[in-house]
Amino acid sequence: MSEPKDLITVAEARALLAVSRQKMTDLIKQGFIKSFSNPLDKRVKYVSRGEVLKLRETYEEAA
Repeated sequence: MSEPKDLITVAEARALLAVSRQKMTDLIKQGFIKSFSNPLDKRVKYVSRGEVLKLRETYEEAA
């Protein structure tokens, strides 16, 4: 699978979801959001903005 074109940093995704670092890590580990590594710096992770917005929409509808 190729990388999506709408990648944002995990920090930006956390701000969109209004979650803690730990919660964001859990969402990635549990497979709710797929992460992609920066090939030049493995410490930097990216996620799909569309995937994050879809997840946020799902939780807003459930609330």
